[in-house]
Amino acid sequence: MTAPSAGQLATAWAVFQGLLVEALPFLLIGVAIASLARAWDPRGRWLQRLPTGGVPGALSGALLGFALPACECGNVPVARRLLAAGAPLATAFGFLFAAPVLNPIVLLATWAAFPDRPWLLLLRPLGSLLIALAVTALLLLLPEGELLAPELLAERRLVQPLGQVGLLERRSGLVGGAGNLPAPTPFRRPALAELLDHGSREFLELAALLVLGSAVAALLQTLIPRDLFLTLGQAPTLSVLSLMLLALVVSVCSSVDAFLALGFAGQVTPGALLAFLLLGPVIDLKSLSLYGRILRPRALAVTLVAVSLAVLLIGQWLNLALL
Repeated sequence: MTAPSAGQLATAWAVFQGLLVEALPFLLIGVAIASLARAWDPRGRWLQRLPTGGVPGALSGALLGFALPACECGNVPVARRLLAAGAPLATAFGFLFAAPVLNPIVLLATWAAFPDRPWLLLLRPLGSLLIALAVTALLLLLPEGELLAPELLAERRLVQPLGQVGLLERRSGLVGGAGNLPAPTPFRRPALAELLDHGSREFLELAALLVLGSAVAALLQTLIPRDLFLTLGQAPTLSVLSLMLLALVVSVCSSVDAFLALGFAGQVTPGALLAFLLLGPVIDLKSLSLYGRILRPRALAVTLVAVSLAVLLIGQWLNLALL
């Protein structure tokens, strides 16, 4: 394999900058929302009253997308804050996986890009909701200790009632763990300086992961011609798989992906077009780098496989129904 040429490196640099400029504002919005939620309700009392069941909880989380519009980059810090504040797992995962599509900005963008395809405006949010419900139900089969990242699990233990979590678990995140968190302190509302410090540190940590994911996406976009994905065939299954790979590689935010898809909508099958608009908001190279702040590697692998399989089935079903 030959080394990238100077022209390819220049293109990769331009794509990298574009991805960052597109994603960083939404990441900042997500961190700001998470910080405001921490200031308003530090103990997460209202979150703990949300439905705990799989379907009701995931539905309530998905509907939060209408109130907290952000793309997949901005959803990660918000979902992490929901979990750290003690929100039911189903609610947080429903928000994480469905809100990138189920928000007014993305729905309006989809309608603006495809006013002549009303079926797409219906099937995109419906498919996103079905994927969120299915993946959430699958993740809930894992124990909480095997699901959440260690730092997040430790934060979550500190706000859970003693009836559910013992003092040892609160201090370490897991019984027998090696954590060294301080014992719970009496309730106090965080000061502005503390909120700014916590928010800035979280933004910088997530931004570093975002830079890594954007760099990988930019290199792959440059080295792999986009036309390759569009010429792999018009078969019901192969076309869907090719557009799923394209969504993974281009890593464009859900607020603008419909306009990108408009450029090749006439060259692909309906199921492939829908698959592109369903997979990207949940799984792409940028979001995979950010999910590590929430999920353990095993849970992340389950998410990747489950989302991909669900999108493939939905896209193939649409092709078989329409073609």
